[in-house]
Amino acid sequence: MELFSSLEKLLKISNPEKKCVDFQDFYEKYKNGELEENHNGEVQSFETPSYKEFLEILLPSKVNSRKKLNRVEGQASLLHAIIHIEYSAIDLALDHAYRFRDLPKEYYDDWLEVADDEVRHFLMLISLLKELGYKYGDFPVHDSLFLASKNSESSLVSRMSVVPRYLEASGLDSNPLIIEKLNSLNTPFTRKFVSALEIILKEEVEHVRKGDKWFHFACRESEIDTNCYFHIVKEIYPKAFQNGKLNREARKKAGFTTEEIEIASGETSIPHC
Repeated sequence: MELFSSLEKLLKISNPEKKCVDFQDFYEKYKNGELEENHNGEVQSFETPSYKEFLEILLPSKVNSRKKLNRVEGQASLLHAIIHIEYSAIDLALDHAYRFRDLPKEYYDDWLEVADDEVRHFLMLISLLKELGYKYGDFPVHDSLFLASKNSESSLVSRMSVVPRYLEASGLDSNPLIIEKLNSLNTPFTRKFVSALEIILKEEVEHVRKGDKWFHFACRESEIDTNCYFHIVKEIYPKAFQNGKLNREARKKAGFTTEEIEIASGETSIPHC
């Protein structure tokens, strides 16, 4: 088996169960040093997300809000949305490893470890969704995370800026707010839901920290000022960095400086790049 061709096959798998099973087999081989590496192979740009065949994809503005958490359907809808984020995150981590070549082995170790975490998160949440009588695919989704991967294909600096340091860091901010809402319901199911989200939050801090590490690596290699992070993100998300409700503690653990947090919250203006 060869590393990058195997990653390409995994990225193209549309069946979630098969993707998870095949990844776990692949990852064991990777950890045991059984894979060859050809960094000169062609890198494919994917035009559609792997889940296109079995999920109804809508624009983000068309996906129904999930406010009625006191009802089973509302809880299932929220859980489904988080499951979709975790499933998309599997492909994102695989794509980080697949797309960028000739990097230190630690880079590939990091992102395949993240993919392994995301598979575990996905399966954990799928089990909870089944308890409610639903399955992945019962609610419409949007493809924002796939589009983020497409829009950040140009360089490692762009990818690490947009995905781990912006989108995944935003998840560190939103997770505690969801936990707070679920805690107010305090049912046996919502307590299990919260426990799962707490596991994810703790591990996502480490995922963002990995993104922070490789962002700084890419900036050094390309001789790019780290302040360019804000400009790279704003090119894709013009309304970014206007939310003051940040999980500052988690962001600091993930590598953000106090100055960066103040800029991200909108307290301080974005510096020149």
